[in-house]
Amino acid sequence: MSGGLISLTAGGLISRPVRVLRRLGARLAGAARGGRAMAAGLAVATAGTSALALWLGFQVYEQRATEQRHQDILAAARQSALNFTSLDYRHYGRDSENVLKGATGDFKKQFTAQTAQLTKLVAKNKSVSKGQVLEAGITRADEDSARVLVVADSKVTNTAAPDGQARTYRLQLDLELKNGRWLTSGVEFVG
Repeated sequence: MSGGLISLTAGGLISRPVRVLRRLGARLAGAARGGRAMAAGLAVATAGTSALALWLGFQVYEQRATEQRHQDILAAARQSALNFTSLDYRHYGRDSENVLKGATGDFKKQFTAQTAQLTKLVAKNKSVSKGQVLEAGITRADEDSARVLVVADSKVTNTAAPDGQARTYRLQLDLELKNGRWLTSGVEFVG
């Protein structure tokens, strides 16, 4: 009997739980392999998402920097055009100094060279010009230079036109970034 019990035990009662445990072990091993694959997949997805977030963040930063640069360029061009079209013989020294504060390069040299002559001419004619910038738009811009078209009106009074004369200016301003400020390096009357 004992021989029969052993064979029955070895063949039936013990082998069945062993088979179940082996299957369970195989499933757990497969799940572990799947878990490693899932973990690897999650790591790749996380790295990809992080790279995409960094790239998008950089794009937003660049866009904001460009928008800010364009706002700074337009503000400088508008101020320069306003200074250029607003002059008064009673305080021409101050007005011409305002033009020069926003100038650089050839434009600054030319305006400086003509200031003495313009001072006499403006005083003789008792000229007063009040400018107003109507529109301004950037035609090109990079990190340190820009070209802006400006439309400005002014009312000019002088000895020849005591009641005033309306004038419209279409100006092309070239600007350069110098020491953190956008300065006018060239002015042309266009159209």
